Amino acid sequence: MGNKIQDPKPNILKNVFTQQLLAVLALAIGIGLLVIFSNTPSNGISTKTQHSEYSISLSLPSPKPHPLPPTLAQWQDNTNSGDYFSQITPTQVGYLVWSQFPIRVYVETPTAINSQQAQVWVNSVLQAVQEWNVYLPLLVVEKPEVADINILRKAPPLKISPTNKIPRARSALTTYELYTNNKVLLHRFTIFLSPSQTGNYVIAAARHEFGHALGIWGHSPLQTDALYFSQVRQPPPISPRDVNTLKRIYEQPTSLGWSLVEN
Repeated sequence: MGNKIQDPKPNILKNVFTQQLLAVLALAIGIGLLVIFSNTPSNGISTKTQHSEYSISLSLPSPKPHPLPPTLAQWQDNTNSGDYFSQITPTQVGYLVWSQFPIRVYVETPTAINSQQAQVWVNSVLQAVQEWNVYLPLLVVEKPEVADINILRKAPPLKISPTNKIPRARSALTTYELYTNNKVLLHRFTIFLSPSQTGNYVIAAARHEFGHALGIWGHSPLQTDALYFSQVRQPPPISPRDVNTLKRIYEQPTSLGWSLVEN
């Protein structure tokens, strides 16, 4: 899925990409895997908003940090466990931090399984969401169109490696896209959790992918962290290193949450 600047409301001015920027940054990250579908070397996204008889040229806002959410500002690691911030990848718009809270989360109820199994799956995902709610304010919503993060029980697209043309299945995948609302640059995420995941692996996958959706756009090299780059037999809970990394990310500059610049 490509990242595209678009307006979520049909009656708001539509952004049209210039020809050079039709393929905007698209990133997908899953357990043990970082995939870059396309990238643009541009340092900014140039858009033209057209309506009636006028045209306005807009560009990305300069990256600036947002105030730390109180939950992260109050976080203290008494274990001095360190972090893996060096493994986090900034994007074209800077770090993927949220600036409006609570972050709205929609968990789709599966329809391909019976109601009891579906409820077990939803409860497992909600458990992972609740674990992260300790560190950032989250709100579960009932409609996907108002959500910032949508979580689906759906097989992620197959991955084809450049060196191995045989498609490889993935257990989970997180993608994001950019859009504007009232000329403010925003983002939203979709998390795909494979139907093949069961039991504690559903919770582990949801916990891991949700960490990506909160801004940890990278992986830990240690098995004791929820964002470890590969699935393990005994999935770990959210660790102090995970939270330390999340806090450092939210101290970084980003273009997200700031108004587009009129040229």
